[in-house]
Amino acid sequence: MVVCRHDTAVVVLSYNGKELHQLFFPELIAQSQGRYDVVLIDNASTDDTAAYVAQHFTEVHIVRIPVNHGFAHGYYEGLKQIQAKYYVLLSADFEITPNWFQPLHQLMEKHPDIAACQPKIKYYKDKSKFEYAGAGGGFIDTWGYLFCRGRIFFTLEEDKGQYDNTLEVFWASGGCMFVRADLYHQLGGLDAELYAHMEEVDLCWRMKNAGYRIAYCGSSTVYHIGGSVISYGSPQKIFYNYRNSLILLLKNLPASRLIWLLPFRLILDGVSGVRSILGGNFKEVKAILKAHWSFYRHFGLWYRKRKVSQSLITTPSGGGIYPKSIIAEYFIRKKTEYHQLDTAGWEQKIEP
Repeated sequence: MVVCRHDTAVVVLSYNGKELHQLFFPELIAQSQGRYDVVLIDNASTDDTAAYVAQHFTEVHIVRIPVNHGFAHGYYEGLKQIQAKYYVLLSADFEITPNWFQPLHQLMEKHPDIAACQPKIKYYKDKSKFEYAGAGGGFIDTWGYLFCRGRIFFTLEEDKGQYDNTLEVFWASGGCMFVRADLYHQLGGLDAELYAHMEEVDLCWRMKNAGYRIAYCGSSTVYHIGGSVISYGSPQKIFYNYRNSLILLLKNLPASRLIWLLPFRLILDGVSGVRSILGGNFKEVKAILKAHWSFYRHFGLWYRKRKVSQSLITTPSGGGIYPKSIIAEYFIRKKTEYHQLDTAGWEQKIEP
């Protein structure tokens, strides 16, 4: 068991991440003094990652996972062995910036009803732009589709300071998520069965169903390389995108919405598959079919998880839900950037 000296553990999950740690650990450790502990969860690396970190970064605590069963499982098992008030789940391919930590910590200390928050996430290879995985905070639309401020579907916005405020969102990026440790464990943590995609959305949804808020803090910035776990646009990414989105709806929606929304989403997935066929993208078609087969085949497992998730519901918080269709806004009305959406009445700002 790692018992942290500070109230926060910045926890980096790593699989053969030696080169990334060489690049990013020096600054992460330099800024940790008096603020947070750094913990590496080595997810059964097949190289000398753990030995290298132990030798060159002696301040870092190391937790070893003997068998790699995916990103979510690595955190699920590793965080059981770390004792702190707060966790920061920080992917290995993130670069921090000066003063990244304090605004997030202050926000969590000031607002005990905020379960988790994220900083502004920008693209490491083009630091003028937001990054795909989290950008300026995550939302969900009325049909259960996810998007971000600064990134809607295939459009990445340039950061011009338009999203520097702090507000309530629906989900915080698992690439850099500040979360209350006791609540994380109380609600079951990341679902290891999701493997490596949308697991943070599922956790945030459970937190919101338990009455807590999720926040975005625009005064903190980090940079993400992206695609180091599962490459963007790959069949594997498409598989988890389609399968896990269905699992999230089944686990977390109330029965009154699930009964009509889930069948509708299945139809929309079919439409998406037809579009892929017409476009000659047969790898995508195969990934969609595989995702649906996996969802149906293990339906009993997902339904049992639904029963657990539904049992934890108290007074759900409703922030971060876009009341329209983001698909219609993006593809039909050509509103490709967040600031073009009508946010009056549902966007809820937070005093940092």
